[in-house]
Amino acid sequence: MPTATTRTASYTRLFTIPGARAFTVSNLIARFPQGMFGISAVTMISGVRGSYALAGAVTASGLVANAVVGPWTARLVDRLGQARVAVPATLISACGSLALLLCVHFGAPDWTLFATYLASATTPNTGGMSRARWAHLLKDEPQALHTANSFEQAVDELCYMLGPAIAALLCGTLFPEAGTLVSIALMVTGVLAFAAQRATEPPAHARTRETKTPLRARGMPPLLASFLATGAIFGSLEVTTVAFADAHGHKAWAGAVLALQAAGSCMAGLVYGAVKPSGPPERRHPLCVAAMAALMTLPLLAAALTGSLYALGGALLVAGMATAPTMVTGMSLIQRLTPEGQLNEGMTLAVTALLGGIACGSALGGTMVEHAGPTAAYAVPLAAAACALPPALLGYARGVRALRREAAPA
Repeated sequence: MPTATTRTASYTRLFTIPGARAFTVSNLIARFPQGMFGISAVTMISGVRGSYALAGAVTASGLVANAVVGPWTARLVDRLGQARVAVPATLISACGSLALLLCVHFGAPDWTLFATYLASATTPNTGGMSRARWAHLLKDEPQALHTANSFEQAVDELCYMLGPAIAALLCGTLFPEAGTLVSIALMVTGVLAFAAQRATEPPAHARTRETKTPLRARGMPPLLASFLATGAIFGSLEVTTVAFADAHGHKAWAGAVLALQAAGSCMAGLVYGAVKPSGPPERRHPLCVAAMAALMTLPLLAAALTGSLYALGGALLVAGMATAPTMVTGMSLIQRLTPEGQLNEGMTLAVTALLGGIACGSALGGTMVEHAGPTAAYAVPLAAAACALPPALLGYARGVRALRREAAPA
């Protein structure tokens, strides 16, 4: 087991690489709004228009549009380079969000909210671009790349842990549009600064007739199915926890309780990054998914046996500790299976699967809450975790065969 000094040295080593600090800080600024945009839009629309149904429908449409457009944007990033694509894509997204804000503020018809918010689908996968830089810089250092991937996952958890809270604070204490305005400013500033770090940018790879989508890589479809089920865990946990807190008269604490799950994942991710992985990622991924499924029984047991929000928070903290290792290992496997020159597209497909899973999980969790109550609804994230295991095992089997075939002498 590594000591605290060893863990610190592992991460310090990453930032001795020339340019690493600059692109990491700028990417953090660009990525932070990802946890703010959704809650900002919901708060803005519901606060001004007085309709949560409209707010939910608008944000859901943006989520679907992002799932469709995201892989195409990532393909252009691989083909033309990060700076050439990320900057115009971000500016288009920012204009769409600003247009949404103006339509909401000035009372434009409801359909304009959907039309303007669709433009936000061009937002580039900033986390994927940062991981692609690490993969380029550390292509001959698997242990260092494992640490970098763990760090990136911890950053993701930090953004989604603090982003919604800050957005809600801005919208509540200033004015309904404040969260959206700050999100836009951070995103544009961060992406412009990130794109300016050209020394660490991976080279572009032109597509040829032989270039195939990463979806056709052996082992990729079942891996993406596992990501889809993992996303359903997140989506159902959010809805169910809000409903559980509301049923016990503590709705205001729902965000803090959910943040414990992200905090557990963040801490586990940092520790996991300092540990030398045993075995290849295709073998570790099913084990991590199995651990995630096992720990996901804790929120259900805490809710059913105690009915206490404090016990639930502790259960979510522990359950979250399996999330980061699962995501880190899954992303490592995505990097390994994705053909050369298509890494941004491959990782964006994984994010797209997660977003689709979040949408499905939210719908299933909400339905379960309505028909069986919030306590029983904790069976949904448990079932989603169980559903992630079979495709992970299938992906392991197919991935092993594919990698062995590539390694075999001609």
